[in-house]
Amino acid sequence: MESSNKSKLSEEQLASIVKDKLGQSISSITELGDGWANMAYLIELADGQKVVLKAAPASGKKVMKTEMHTMRTEVEALRLAAGHSDIPVPRVLAYDPSCNDVAGEYFIMDLMKGTSLAKLRGELSEDDQTDVDRQLGKLNRAINSMKGERFGYFYDLGRHDSWKSFFQQMMDDVLTDGKEIGTELPVPYEEIEQLVAAHMDVMDDVTEPALVHWDLWDGNVLVDEGRVTGLIDFERAFWGDPLIEFYFGRFTGHPAFFEGYGHAPLTSSEKKRRALYDLYLDLLLIIECDYRGYENQDHIAWTKRNFVDAWPAYTRLFSE
Repeated sequence: MESSNKSKLSEEQLASIVKDKLGQSISSITELGDGWANMAYLIELADGQKVVLKAAPASGKKVMKTEMHTMRTEVEALRLAAGHSDIPVPRVLAYDPSCNDVAGEYFIMDLMKGTSLAKLRGELSEDDQTDVDRQLGKLNRAINSMKGERFGYFYDLGRHDSWKSFFQQMMDDVLTDGKEIGTELPVPYEEIEQLVAAHMDVMDDVTEPALVHWDLWDGNVLVDEGRVTGLIDFERAFWGDPLIEFYFGRFTGHPAFFEGYGHAPLTSSEKKRRALYDLYLDLLLIIECDYRGYENQDHIAWTKRNFVDAWPAYTRLFSE
């Protein structure tokens, strides 16, 4: 996805980084275009090894509050997950947050084997899709099995004693971001704020901070020969409620995922929590378009249609 926030690196910059961090020269460079916020490059080294370099937007570039410190978050979350042999994540080879050599932070990681599930799902048989979704349930549960001491963003170790307090901050942050950049929402900000405030008590059911990937969707899942071989893009990780994970949401809800995770159908209270999480995602999808300067008008229009289509269901659920 083309975005004005992305910071492209020259071949000379990439060669200098790889020489400095890995002690090797480069055989080839391929720009990877699937990312939505960061630049990524597939680099083949002189010895034949393939690695991925991920570069953050330039330091000082205006980003949403939820996107602050995302590169540090991803590196530290990957290192934590790598300590669990049952979670397939890339190994971090180098990380430089200094912004001395280039305009933003960057890190280098192993290339994971496999193809994006977003590209493969339509080609898989129904049985293979079911099996992959079941695997994803098990892997997502493995991520969520890691527990923290407090709720909050991963990079600052969590600063909230309750999930309700942190999720309220998340909602406040995204709405404030929208107001600051002038994003026009299909529903008045005040109406959204009133609905959220009236139903935040459902968050009291969550008492234990779990590691949440949050951005684990088909585009961040790698599959090879019917097996999930890689989970990537941990940049949005935080300590929170596992139910906020993408595959529990309204866009998917695959029964095999629930089966693999070991989660029963959602209770009435869980459905309300999940609706607020879906609302948060719907808001973020609209507002991030203005921050990232997306050029794809079809995507921008879709984010607003998506909100308009979902809003009546949210209001009905909370009126019950």
